[in-house]
Amino acid sequence: MEAADAAPTPSRSQIRLSPFGVPKASDVLANELRERILNGEIAEGTPLPAERDLVIQTQVSRATVREALRILEVQNLVRVKAGRAGGAFVQRPTTKSMANSVSMLIRGRRINLVDLMETREALEPFCAEIGARNRTEQDLAQLDRANDAIAAPEAGLNQFLQANLDWHMGVAVASHNELLIGFMMALSEAIYAGTENPTFVDGGVRAVTSRAHQAITTAIRDRDATAAARRMRRHMHSYAAAVAESDEREAIVIGDAGREVRAPGF
Repeated sequence: MEAADAAPTPSRSQIRLSPFGVPKASDVLANELRERILNGEIAEGTPLPAERDLVIQTQVSRATVREALRILEVQNLVRVKAGRAGGAFVQRPTTKSMANSVSMLIRGRRINLVDLMETREALEPFCAEIGARNRTEQDLAQLDRANDAIAAPEAGLNQFLQANLDWHMGVAVASHNELLIGFMMALSEAIYAGTENPTFVDGGVRAVTSRAHQAITTAIRDRDATAAARRMRRHMHSYAAAVAESDEREAIVIGDAGREVRAPGF
């Protein structure tokens, strides 16, 4: 009777499992170290244990340890020094490393100049607005130096473009917002490369640029956030329109030395 009342045993053929991936040991080790670095448990500048010690502690191979350290090095979370006093040292992400990542996106996706200008038009008025609130005397000095260089009649194209880059970066730095500074660093350097052309930046453009920059700098100096944002928005809009009208929808690829390589846009 008990045998008759017992529930039937399910056939093994009815049990199904889904495929699943097993993470690589190097990824697991890199993830653990990354989290401990980012949450501050391992302070910046702290040397990580030597490879042989990591092998003993984690019970993984030396090749796995080396691969994990390479992952962290690529992510700018450790720097590796050679020599007797060398090893892997912890470092925190920087604004520059963020800008490098955005620059790689610009290069890899072959972002064209018009799109770069539209993005800057969206961001930079807000940089000017909070720059007017947060700026220091040192920030104003940087803007003034750039304005003097822009207005210099003897400045060649590269000097003008560098001064223009310095001014725009000065506005971003005045915001004291690290995310905005990183984005603007990548955008400004890409736009520098995209406009490194004597026919693109003529005397008229230089004069208009100089007047606009002076007016925006004055608003930032006066801590007039509304005027700074409005003037920057007008400046960015007019410049982006000029780029669009030039019909130069070329992809900008920034070389290692910051030089321009042009390719057909999309």
